[in-house]
Amino acid sequence: MDCCGRNLECPKATMVSGYDPESVYDSCLCSRTPRQEFRDDISMEDEECSTSDEDWDMSFCIGNDEIRCVRYKIASLSRPFRTMLYGGFIESRREKVNFSQNGISVEAMRAAEEFSRTKMLDSFDPRLVLELLSFANRFCCEELKSACDSYLASMVSDIEDAVMLIEYGLEEAAYLLVAACLQVLLRELPCSMQNPNVMRIFCSAEARERLAMVGHASFVLYYFLSQIGMEEDMKSNTTVMLLERLVESATESWQKQLAFHQLGVVMLEREEYKDAQNWFKAAVEAGHIYSLVGVARTKFKRGHKYSAYKLMNSLISDYTPVGWMYQERSLYCSGKEKMMDLNTATELDPTLSYPYKYRAILLVEENKLAAAITEINRIIGFKVSPDCLELRAWISIALEDYDGALRDVRALLTLDPSYMMFYGQLHGDNLVETLQPLVQQWSQADCWMQLYDRWSSVDDIGSLAVVHHMLANDPGKSLLRFRQSLLLLRLNSQKAAMRSLRLARNYSTSEHEKLVYEGWILYDTGHREEALAKAEESISIQRSFEAFFLKAYALADSSLNPESSAYVIQLLEEALRCPSDGLRKGQALNNLGSVYVDCEKLDLAADCYMNALNIKHTRAHQGLARVYHLKNQRKAAYDEMTKLIEKARNNASAYEKRSEYCDRDMAKSDLSMATQLDPMRTYPYRYRAAVLMDDHKEAEAIAELSRAIAFKPDLQLLHLRAAFHDSMGNHLHTQRDCEAALCLDPNHTDTVELYDKARERVNEQQT
Repeated sequence: MDCCGRNLECPKATMVSGYDPESVYDSCLCSRTPRQEFRDDISMEDEECSTSDEDWDMSFCIGNDEIRCVRYKIASLSRPFRTMLYGGFIESRREKVNFSQNGISVEAMRAAEEFSRTKMLDSFDPRLVLELLSFANRFCCEELKSACDSYLASMVSDIEDAVMLIEYGLEEAAYLLVAACLQVLLRELPCSMQNPNVMRIFCSAEARERLAMVGHASFVLYYFLSQIGMEEDMKSNTTVMLLERLVESATESWQKQLAFHQLGVVMLEREEYKDAQNWFKAAVEAGHIYSLVGVARTKFKRGHKYSAYKLMNSLISDYTPVGWMYQERSLYCSGKEKMMDLNTATELDPTLSYPYKYRAILLVEENKLAAAITEINRIIGFKVSPDCLELRAWISIALEDYDGALRDVRALLTLDPSYMMFYGQLHGDNLVETLQPLVQQWSQADCWMQLYDRWSSVDDIGSLAVVHHMLANDPGKSLLRFRQSLLLLRLNSQKAAMRSLRLARNYSTSEHEKLVYEGWILYDTGHREEALAKAEESISIQRSFEAFFLKAYALADSSLNPESSAYVIQLLEEALRCPSDGLRKGQALNNLGSVYVDCEKLDLAADCYMNALNIKHTRAHQGLARVYHLKNQRKAAYDEMTKLIEKARNNASAYEKRSEYCDRDMAKSDLSMATQLDPMRTYPYRYRAAVLMDDHKEAEAIAELSRAIAFKPDLQLLHLRAAFHDSMGNHLHTQRDCEAALCLDPNHTDTVELYDKARERVNEQQT
C-alpha cells in the first residue's frame, strides 16, 4: 500500500470519484502535500472558526456532562437538527437539550460540535470517528458522514484493518470505507483467500447483499474472485460459494450463460456429475451452446457414453466444426475412429495439446519411444506447458536420457514451482533430487558455459533448465531471476515471467538495480512513461547497463524520428560501455543494429550485427540478413538466414524470414515449414492467402485465412479477410470481420476506414 508518488499506484488517489486517463502519471496528492503540511495552511482557518464563550448559545447534556454549542452551527449539520433547533419542537426554545438517550458518548458529541465549526476530523482518534460515523447516519448528517467515510478510508493499510473496518463500513453504508477495505483485500489476492474472515465478507449470500447495499457487489467483482478461486483450488467450497454469488449477480443473458457454465465446470471437477449436468443444461437454455460439451462430458461420467457421443455428433452436424469438437468426440469412441477424430482435431486446430499427448502415449505403448518424443516435440516447439514437459520427461526416463528428463523437469518447475507430477503424487523437486545423481554434475562456472551455449542456440527450454539449476545454488540472485523472466517471455509465459521479475526486484541488493526491475515490470504491464522514469532515476543513482538498456528499449517502442533515433543510439552506446555479460551485450548490439537500419546506416548496422555474432548472439543473423537484403544482396541474406536455421533450436521464425529472400516456390516451401513448426505464426497464412488472391482463387484465399482464424482470431488475419470480402462485394461479411478485428484493437485505422465503408454499402443495399 506504499504510495509511489503517482496516481497510477496511489491507494488514496484511486478512492477519488471519476477517472481521467490523462492523469494516471501525474503526481498524487500525498506526494505533493503530506498530511502534516496541511496544519500550517489551515491555522488561519482554525482562528476564523474558533468560538468565544459569548458565541455559545446552547448546550447538549449527556449524563452529568454539558457540551456547549453554537445553535446555528449544529443546525447546519443536517435537516433533522435544523428542524429540532429551529422548528416547532420544544428544543428550539431551550438552551439545554438532554441528549443522554441517543447513544452517543460525551467525547463523540464534543467531536461533532468541533466538526460543526471546523469541518475537520484530523485531530480525532479513529475509534471516535467510527462513533461519529454512526452518529452522522442516525441524524442524516451527510457532510459529517462523508468526512468520516473519507477519513476512515485513508486509515486502511493492511488486511487486519480492512477486515475490522469493512464491518463498520457495511453497517453504516460508508461507500469509500468499504471501497478502501476491498482495495486492500483485492491487492492481497490470492493470499487473502486463505483468511476465513476475508472469505466471510465475500462468500455468503448475506455478504453479497450487504456489499450490494453499499454499491460494491457486481458481476465483475465476483467473476474476478471466482476466477482466482478456480485458479487456486477449483474443488474448494470457497470457489463454489463465489460462483454461487456470481450466479446471483448475473443479470444479463451473457452473464448467466457464463456463470452457469463456470459452476458446471467446477462441479464436474468435484465429481458431482448430476449437479454439473444441471448447471450445464441451464447454461445451454440461457443460450450458451458451448455448454453442450459439458452436458456430454457429464453424461459420459455417469455411464452414458453413447448418449455423449450422439450429442457431440449433433454439435458437429449443426454448427461449423472446429478442432475442439472432434477432440471432445474422440473421448467417446475408440480405435481407428478415435484416432481419426484426433487427427482431424489437430488439422483444424494444431494448438490443442491432447491429441499430441494421446498419440505420444500410443507410441510409448508400442515401444516407439523416439517417435513418441518426436510427437510431443511437435507441440512443445510452439506451445510450452508443464503437462507436455512432464510427459516428455517420463519418456526420456524410459529412454534413459536422464539429462533430457532433468532439463524438462527443471523447465516445468520454472513455469509452475508447485507442480505435482505423477498424477499429483510427486512434487517436481523430488524428481530433480532423484535424477541429479544420474547426470554429470556442474559447477557454477560450468552452468554459465552451458547457459551461453543454450542461449546462443536459441534453446529456451534448455536455458530455463540451466538457470533453474543455478538458482537452486543461489536462490537470491536477482540477475538470474531477471534472465529467467526474459526466457519465460519468449515462451509466452507472461504470468510466470512477471513472477520471476517481481522476485528479481525483491532480491535486489541495491536501489538502482531495484528501480530497473520495477521499470521492466511497469513496461511489461503497458506503462511506458513510468518505466522511463524508473530508468532515469536508476541512472541518477548509478550508471548501469540495464538502466540504459531499459531506457533505450522503452524509447524505441514508438515511432522514432531522426532526433529520437539518435538519442536511442546514444543510450545503447552508453549501455555497452557499462559492465555486463555477453548475453545482454549481444542483445544491445542487436538492438543498436536495428536502429541503425531504421536510420539507413547499413554499414554501421552490419558492424553491430557482426560484433553480436562474435559473442554468440545467434539472432543477429536475422539482422545481418536484413542489411544484405536492403543492399540488394539477396543471396547473402538467404545464406544468413540459412545459418540461423542451422544454429537455432527453435527456428520457425527463421524459416518465415528466409522466405522473404527467395523466389515464390522456395518461399512457399519455407512458409510451409514455418507453419509445421509453429502454426501460431500468422504471416504464412496471410502470404499464402495473398498469393491465392493474386491468382483469382478468392474462395481458397478466404479458406486459408479462415483456417487460422478458427484457432487464432488475429487482428491482421481478420482485417485481411475483411478486405478480401470487400473486394468481392460481400459487405456483410466485411462488416462482421471488421467488428471482430475492432474488438481486438478499436483504434486500428485501416480497419475503421474499411468498417465505415462497409456499413455505408450495407445501408445502401438495405435502403
